[in-house]
Amino acid sequence: MSVQQDEAIKPEVKPTVIWKCKDAECKAWVREEYATNEYPECPLCKGPTIRSFKHLPAVPKAKKPPRTKKK
Repeated sequence: MSVQQDEAIKPEVKPTVIWKCKDAECKAWVREEYATNEYPECPLCKGPTIRSFKHLPAVPKAKKPPRTKKK
């Protein structure tokens, strides 16, 4: 595979806000946009989390269906 083809496959990454587990042995984290609370608990061990950053591919926002008028 050539270098040019390899670059075309890699997605563009950007700094993304995440919540990661405070426990160094637990590797869980969640994107801030998917967190259910202002200060979420760890999704695996239910411990406390801290706000951090990770370079991740962008996730497209879900499109909402158009509103229909009630008659």
